[in-house]
Amino acid sequence: MTLPVFPDALIDATYSDLKKEAEDGGYRLNQDIDFTKNLIRGLLKNEQRYGYRACPCRLATGKKEEDLDIICPCDYRDPDLDEFGACYCALYVSEAVQKGQQKLSPIPERRPPRANRKNPQPLTPKGLAPLAALPLPVWRCKVCGYLCAREQPPEVCPICKVKKDRFERFI
Repeated sequence: MTLPVFPDALIDATYSDLKKEAEDGGYRLNQDIDFTKNLIRGLLKNEQRYGYRACPCRLATGKKEEDLDIICPCDYRDPDLDEFGACYCALYVSEAVQKGQQKLSPIPERRPPRANRKNPQPLTPKGLAPLAALPLPVWRCKVCGYLCAREQPPEVCPICKVKKDRFERFI
């Protein structure tokens, strides 16, 4: 496989930006710099192809609405970090992995097959009918779980920094 060619300055700047965003949100990037920069090349190639940074380890459709769950950071990052110590492509790792207390192992794909994917309906907690009468809708970030009550979701999640389109109406 031939890696996309991007200027080193762009790779380094993107790495610095991702690292800062990760650390600001309490996350860690994989410490293998060469490996991580190769993943960044894949993210940039997908951004060039599709207009968004789809996970470089997954097959994107090129239709943003269908790929929202795999735009980096993907919806599966946190569950993968919790269970396996790294996300599917190992761009993000847990503190235990970073400190060498846990070894990386293969991570199974959490993304459902295309035939099983559908537009999720807003979550509606059972037995919470009074919440339906709230004056504002509650929005949930599908990546980190951040909740906020307002007319529209925030432009950028204050926790994990994903964009507005990664929110779903929760209540």
